[in-house]
Amino acid sequence: MDVGLGAGRLIDDAQMNRFLKKIMFFSSGGSFLDGYVLSLIGVALIQLTPALGLSDVEVAATGAAALAGIFFGSLAGGRLTDALGRRRMFILDVIAIGLTSLAACFVTAAWQLIVLRLLLGFFIGADYPIATSLIAEFSPRAERAITMGMVSAAWYLGATAAAFVGFALYTVDDGWRWMLGRALIPCIVLLVGRHDIPESPRWLAQHGRTDQAREVMVRVFGEDVHLDDQEPARAGFASVFRQGYLSRVIYLGLLILCQVVPMYAMYTFGPMIMSAFGLGEGSLAVLGEALVSLFFLVGTIPAMFWLNSLGRRPLLIGSLALMALGLLIPGIWPGAPVVVIIAAFGIYAFFSGGPGILQWLYPNEMFPTEVRATAVGVAIAISRIGVVVSTYGLPLFLGAYGIGPTMLTGAGLVLLALVLSVFMAPETRGLTLGEASSLRPHHREERTRRG
Repeated sequence: MDVGLGAGRLIDDAQMNRFLKKIMFFSSGGSFLDGYVLSLIGVALIQLTPALGLSDVEVAATGAAALAGIFFGSLAGGRLTDALGRRRMFILDVIAIGLTSLAACFVTAAWQLIVLRLLLGFFIGADYPIATSLIAEFSPRAERAITMGMVSAAWYLGATAAAFVGFALYTVDDGWRWMLGRALIPCIVLLVGRHDIPESPRWLAQHGRTDQAREVMVRVFGEDVHLDDQEPARAGFASVFRQGYLSRVIYLGLLILCQVVPMYAMYTFGPMIMSAFGLGEGSLAVLGEALVSLFFLVGTIPAMFWLNSLGRRPLLIGSLALMALGLLIPGIWPGAPVVVIIAAFGIYAFFSGGPGILQWLYPNEMFPTEVRATAVGVAIAISRIGVVVSTYGLPLFLGAYGIGPTMLTGAGLVLLALVLSVFMAPETRGLTLGEASSLRPHHREERTRRG
């Protein structure tokens, strides 16, 4: 079913325009919010622990609660996004994040904080498949790596902002309340910016709403752009586990798990890790975390372009090798000078840029429209099983075995991702979304050669 007005360019070959850039910007804003609210807890815990009298177990539970919420939220959000549409979930989710963040300002007991972090994680997890599927389905193929790079960069920007906000409020009485509550401000900005973003025309076409799909296409791209042929199709949750897609979702889940476990450890317990390497206590350790966070952010910028020039697969494999090196250095030499430790973390963080983008780009490219958001949610959920366990256990592991073995464990995970990628990572550069998600390898390889 051709959704368009006669012959013309495919949506995959359209040019970026002002309205498309607005869609990408405000869709990426949810990722900024995610990075901010997830990362800030590491700084806020420094004040929260004595203020609420948190035990070691409660500190670990607070760090892991949001990640457990992401597990359930990504599953539910992905399925609902494929069933109900991208735009409807797009708006509701930001409202929920804002209200939950505001409520966190008023907690008086550990259990309240843990419950709210669990809820916050649920809504954040839902935003991952919502926003990234919308971005992927509007993006021309030549811009897809860059637009998904914006999502990854926005996450790191939010995390970096959290580190600096935490540093600024570190000495303020009850500063943790201001830290957690300020997430309401970007939520309001996002709601204003998202109010006129339309539904994905790909999703509308898949649900037989061709007239609405045409209207959106004309509004966003003009009259000479159309979708490739597709028939209305709906698929259940089990479709992402059928033969062909099963291996993809397992690979993506494990890849993302190995990539984000060390990253979340750095952001959730960054000051604690920095202190273990001799950066002192308090504000100096927070400042060290902020510096490493800048390396994460800066690394996404060249990676956006390298994913197109070098290709998805080569960049992923090379980046994982260098990330492992960055964690092996402090793992083998935990007593190294501070400048060596920061440089090693800088290598790890900078080269996380490519894999960080691919955790959003790959799932959206490798699955078709009818299950795209569901597949993103499942891949994220698989990864968060390991993240929840590791985040809960990191303070306990660090206390029992020390910082060296902790870093070596992180390096081992990255090396596992490297081995998996050597055997399983596909090359999707230059393909339309339909071609990248196809289960016919010969079709995809032919397009790769022509692209």
